[in-house]
Amino acid sequence: QVQLVESGGGLVHPGGSLTLSCSASGGILGVYAMGWYRQAPEKERELVATFTRGGSTDYADPVKGRFTISRDDTTWTVYLQMNSLKPEDTAVYYCNGVPAIWTWGQGTQVTVSS
Repeated sequence: QVQLVESGGGLVHPGGSLTLSCSASGGILGVYAMGWYRQAPEKERELVATFTRGGSTDYADPVKGRFTISRDDTTWTVYLQMNSLKPEDTAVYYCNGVPAIWTWGQGTQVTVSS
């Protein structure tokens, strides 16, 4: 069973930066595309960043140019570097495969507020 553990969230001022980490058990990273998702209050969960099996990346329009997804296959960790954060980035952030085929982790809360 794959387990996903997200960390690195917190409270940050607008314009600030955070780096999220996702530890994925089971040695899966090299086999599947991985993504970061987020869910804001009263909104559907959305995919914001993808790291494909081939090593390319893709981003949702609201985060393009500000977020960077990366993957370390030696430590089975996926990262999300978030810069120029905005209040609308406030959400619980999760990682999963793309498509999301595993049980969701607990997520990590990101709050952008002055």
